[in-house]
Amino acid sequence: MGIMSVKIMLDPGHGGKDPGAVANGLKEKELTLDIAQRIRRILETEYTGVQVRLTRESDTYLELSERAKLANQWGADFFLSIHINAGGGTGWESYRYTSASTKAVAYQDAIHTAVIQAVGAGVKDRGKKAANFAVLRETAMPALLTENLFIDNAQDAARLKDAAFREKLARGHVAGLAKAFGLKRKEAPVVPGPFPDVPSSHWAAEAIRIVRDAGLMSGRADGTFGPNEPVTRAQMASVLARLLEKLQVK
Repeated sequence: MGIMSVKIMLDPGHGGKDPGAVANGLKEKELTLDIAQRIRRILETEYTGVQVRLTRESDTYLELSERAKLANQWGADFFLSIHINAGGGTGWESYRYTSASTKAVAYQDAIHTAVIQAVGAGVKDRGKKAANFAVLRETAMPALLTENLFIDNAQDAARLKDAAFREKLARGHVAGLAKAFGLKRKEAPVVPGPFPDVPSSHWAAEAIRIVRDAGLMSGRADGTFGPNEPVTRAQMASVLARLLEKLQVK
């Protein structure tokens, strides 16, 4: 590619014959895939200069070494593994490798802070941690593993069942990634208004579009509309006559 693009490998934990933690009607493998897919969607639709891959796209089983290998072979710039916690606690935490690089520490700081901010004060911040997890150890690039609440805690599980909350988790991860890698948002497309002098942002743009499309009002000879000009009695009579014709009222 001519333009530099950040390669981010998302790793939905568990899958296939390995369900991960299971409690309160939830399976870790399903939640991790859902959150990872949300992260990818947001990155691809709202940001430029980023490529995203998932270690698994469906309910399939991968060894931990296979996950790291996929990221290494692709030449990913960052590896993000998504997990759900269990064991009777509550809250959100993140893990870097025990011998993490300065970059990896900085990326953890950015993502951890953004997720905690996104999920709100009701979620306990369990802190930034380090561990000798295989996917953190065997990846050749900076890596982070996030534990997104406790599946066996009733309050945490209620949050995880809520799609809107999972979207908050995803957007928190994305905000952190955007800060860590300096990702730029895509420019919003310019939506044209019904007339050159009636931008889509005009308070009456939609009403003007409707009456134009219905043939009740038209623009001036020069193609403009004059949205802020007063209406004469003759112009009003003309509009009403067209409306009555449309309604076939004689």
